[in-house]
Amino acid sequence: MTDSIIHEVRAIREQHAASLDFDLDRIFADLQARQNKHAAEGWTIIPAPAGPPPESNLALQRTRFARR
Repeated sequence: MTDSIIHEVRAIREQHAASLDFDLDRIFADLQARQNKHAAEGWTIIPAPAGPPPESNLALQRTRFARR
């Protein structure tokens, strides 16, 4: 897929990781600090889902992908 928005997001993510020497612990700490700063400024932080989304209509999926 060649989407300019995807390329831009990936470039920003790469820059951010490079600025922290690609250290996952530092990247995670930085992202958490940014999130806490935004929450303190009044931004709404939406929590990640606790589990995978519910699977809907499994019977239809089984029928659709069944061998014929």
